[in-house]
Amino acid sequence: MIDWLYQVRQNIGKIVDAIDFYNDEILSAKKEVSLKGSVEKHASELPGIVETRFSQLQEIESILEFLNIEHRKMRSQKFKKFLEHYNKTLSSRDAEKYVDSEVDIVDMQHLINEFAVVRNKMQGIIKALDQKSYAISNLIRLRVAGFDDMSI
Repeated sequence: MIDWLYQVRQNIGKIVDAIDFYNDEILSAKKEVSLKGSVEKHASELPGIVETRFSQLQEIESILEFLNIEHRKMRSQKFKKFLEHYNKTLSSRDAEKYVDSEVDIVDMQHLINEFAVVRNKMQGIIKALDQKSYAISNLIRLRVAGFDDMSI
């Protein structure tokens, strides 16, 4: 398994590969959310699936935080440049507006937004797995109560 946090820290250009990887993982995770077939099989596989997907969510969160840190660092550098270059003739608010319109700052904001979408999709998968766990639990309780002829 690739450590995407390390890869992105070493080369921020790898973020595109990380987004593609996690989008592929989300597509395969959507198949794991379904509840068809043997309840026992789903119940036995669920802990491993949850662990894998939750670990991926944590890595996504870490990468997103790294991107936010880099964004703040870039903004700070640009802000200093504007204030030093214009010898304080710009107000702080004017400098902020100029900073926010810089191409690399805008590009970073777009990148953060795109990666936040990946995070939100993975959070959806985690919630769906939680619902699957709840459904399996209820199905097992029904089976224990004697409703053996149920099907999913």
